[in-house]
Amino acid sequence: MIEIIDLEFLGYNHAIACFLVETDDGPILIETGPHSTLPNIEKALAAKSYTLKDIQHVFLSHIHLDHAGAAWCFAEHGANIYLHPFGEKHMADPSKLMNSAGRIYKDQMEMLWGQMHPIPNEQLKTMTHGQKVQIGKHTLTAWHTPGHAVHHIAWQLDDKILFAGDVAGVKILGGIVVPPCPPPDINVEDWQESIALIQDLNLEKMYLTHYGEVTNIDEHLTQLEENLLSWANWIKPHWEAGSDPKTVTPLFQEFTKKQLLDFGVPKENLYKYEAANPSWMSVTGLLRYWRKKAEREESQ
Repeated sequence: MIEIIDLEFLGYNHAIACFLVETDDGPILIETGPHSTLPNIEKALAAKSYTLKDIQHVFLSHIHLDHAGAAWCFAEHGANIYLHPFGEKHMADPSKLMNSAGRIYKDQMEMLWGQMHPIPNEQLKTMTHGQKVQIGKHTLTAWHTPGHAVHHIAWQLDDKILFAGDVAGVKILGGIVVPPCPPPDINVEDWQESIALIQDLNLEKMYLTHYGEVTNIDEHLTQLEENLLSWANWIKPHWEAGSDPKTVTPLFQEFTKKQLLDFGVPKENLYKYEAANPSWMSVTGLLRYWRKKAEREESQ
């Protein structure tokens, strides 16, 4: 019923996935990955005698380009796109999102992410917390799960399966689970509450966009929370000292590399972790988190 589609981002397997769910009312897609990897979705669909137009329901965990960048292609073929209300304006007009990414990735934008075009508002279906969608005999429930992004949704399929987006972290080929912490929305306390929400769902399986199926859910989420706190606490003294992010970044990269190697992640998989979760982005995201936290506490 559920097929993991490896998008082979940057030529790496097990870095970014999307998920094909076959229902009695046609196939649906969870996540789309970036536009740059769309040919890999088309290939996977063709293997099951589907085309893009057969996908009439697309469910996004959030609007970051590695999760939602190809959503417009499915919308052009008539699909409804289900997402968090905070993401609606950026999918209707992705210019701000793309300009922001362009300032970071510059001349690599096309190679990494491809294009992103507007989606008509009538095809953007915003979901409230706990709202359900019925597709054939299956029910999908939208759980608002901030922490990684304020506009994040984890999608529960029926009772025992969750498509967790990024809120359940990055775990590749049996390695350690780590928290993706890019700017601008990282909030550790919100993330911990989202982890607790997932723990209370009594799931049997989770599917990670980075990457694949998880069955040892309690152990996985416990390790995620531990590593989220370890990353945030590692960054904190650098924020307190007013350190330049350019100075902190190589130190943090060595810290996270050692963490992966100490856990037993093979050296050849370090690149896959970096493709799925660039460590340099977490420096900016966590420095911003500590600054915003201090501002909130000062205003109280």
